[in-house]
Amino acid sequence: MSWFDGLLYPIMVAVAWIMVQFHSLFDFLGLDPAGGLAWGLSIVGLVIVMRIILIPLFFKQIKASRGMQLLAPDMKKIQAKYKGKTDPASREAMSRETMELYRKHGTNPFSSCLPILAQSPIFFALFRVLNSLPALASGDYVRDNLGPLTQDLASQAEQASIFGAPLSATFMNAAEFGDAAVHVRIVTILLVVAMSATTFLTQRQLTMKNMPPAALEGPMAQQQKMLMYVFPLIFAFSGVNFPIGVLLYWTTTNLWSMGQQFYTIRRMPAPGSQAEKALKARQAKKAAHKGITIEEDRPTIEERPVSGQRQQPVGKARAKKQQPRPAGSATATTSAGAAASSAAEESPSGSTASPEPGATGGPAPAKKKRNGTGGGKGGSTPGGTPDAG
Repeated sequence: MSWFDGLLYPIMVAVAWIMVQFHSLFDFLGLDPAGGLAWGLSIVGLVIVMRIILIPLFFKQIKASRGMQLLAPDMKKIQAKYKGKTDPASREAMSRETMELYRKHGTNPFSSCLPILAQSPIFFALFRVLNSLPALASGDYVRDNLGPLTQDLASQAEQASIFGAPLSATFMNAAEFGDAAVHVRIVTILLVVAMSATTFLTQRQLTMKNMPPAALEGPMAQQQKMLMYVFPLIFAFSGVNFPIGVLLYWTTTNLWSMGQQFYTIRRMPAPGSQAEKALKARQAKKAAHKGITIEEDRPTIEERPVSGQRQQPVGKARAKKQQPRPAGSATATTSAGAAASSAAEESPSGSTASPEPGATGGPAPAKKKRNGTGGGKGGSTPGGTPDAG
């Protein structure tokens, strides 16, 4: 056993256990235990189990993709700020501001690759399990079995074929299978084309339908478009080295990704994307069918009465004077003021005389001591009128 197999051995045992459990289920349902349909569906069952486990990572990928879309305008500002600057200090500052922007939005470009990275160990483990089938079936494997995958089960899996092509066969070693070599090459090419096409369509669905127009511009968008075409080519050229069972696994997981992504984009599209416009159109059509009118959300503007003159600021003292008084107090004050004015007009010296009690119907004012021109206590006013005191 190589060091790579030793490193992947725990994952290989887990992969073999899941396949054997599904194989037992299909055997119980009446499928041929040595047939390609039972073992092929076991690989499909492995895909379903792994993708269910990876659902949290899938939602994290969607969240990261939306975060990248939201920070696209700020990213453009940073790129415009350092446009044409190639000195090391500017590049370092640009990288620092970019990482700070990623930290602020809680995302980064590598988060969208999490499901693929998480599946990589499963992918290589399945690759090694299928490659180990001949050695397990002949008893030449370094161990007696591979977890629950015994020698008898390995013999059944090795003989299992899809359209005449064994699951462990590859395009490059098709000649080892004699008359089945043509079937191996045809099935391999079909699966490689299906794997590359589903990879491209999955990336295109995410890029074109679930991104706002602003996120489709700039260097980052160009890199994503380039990867959308590069990945299928990489899989197409490397797929000839993969066993048919691995190609079946990868094509199935791509189909799962397309369906899961289609549901998510249809139900929860990114703001400003084509998917969001399509969702609003469907909602409007459904509401119109039911006779309900859907109004778009618009900002509410509070209207205030417009006066012809601007209101002047009022001080505290003036505001206190302008406060309304009780009706009885206002009447008494007015009467007292009128009596005082009348007494002042009748006085020859212009001094103010105190009104007598009961003249105005109100209480008599309190007596005050006058100083200055009025003299001291018991003095008289300049007009000779004796002081009330």
